[in-house]
Amino acid sequence: MSSAKRAVVLASGGMDSATAAAIAKDRGYELYLLHTSYGQRTENKEYECAKAQADYFDAADFLHLTTDHLSKIGDSSLTDEEIDIEEADLESDEIPTSYVPFRNANLLAMATSYAEANECDAVFIGAHSEDFSGYPDCRPAFFDAFQEVVDVGTKDETEISIESPFVEWSKTDIAEAGTELDVPYELTWSCYKDEEPACGTCDACAFRLQAFQNISIRDPIKYAECPEYSED
Repeated sequence: MSSAKRAVVLASGGMDSATAAAIAKDRGYELYLLHTSYGQRTENKEYECAKAQADYFDAADFLHLTTDHLSKIGDSSLTDEEIDIEEADLESDEIPTSYVPFRNANLLAMATSYAEANECDAVFIGAHSEDFSGYPDCRPAFFDAFQEVVDVGTKDETEISIESPFVEWSKTDIAEAGTELDVPYELTWSCYKDEEPACGTCDACAFRLQAFQNISIRDPIKYAECPEYSED
């Protein structure tokens, strides 16, 4: 194995995880990208984007895992087409229907296994402050607690740091930092509803469009609708 620092990046195919990959690479880590399909509506587009990002960042490895347990558990509009995906409400503090129960614990557990097996030093996840206002498994306290689980549940000689570099950042902060690092945002996908074009009306699209508007840069992907928070 290479003597370079190694990091697993949870690669959803979205702009947050792509920026996290860029941050990790900028910090000198060799990248191991992990993408998981779990029955989400846009899983094919997300996989396509995650794989393209792995190629762009010259990742040492790209692991794609497929699981159906989260979709079978249900109770999320991302995995159950009988539950409507809500229109964007950027001011709401309610947990949205897109919340997948305890998803990040499941994903981080897989990422930690992958990291330990490959003697990686860190696991990066792109969760940010606007996520934890609605998703309980994006709270800073959750990542602190998961770090304790990793420390206790891995081999004594294993040292894996759970890195959530954007946990106090806004989506706008992420877009600004990613632009400075030349993140290929044309290879990212955020929409909850559609494979292509992006709907422009779900929470994920709203936060993304607003972030690009705030830094006066046009979002490079196509949208079916251009709402008021978009420059278009």
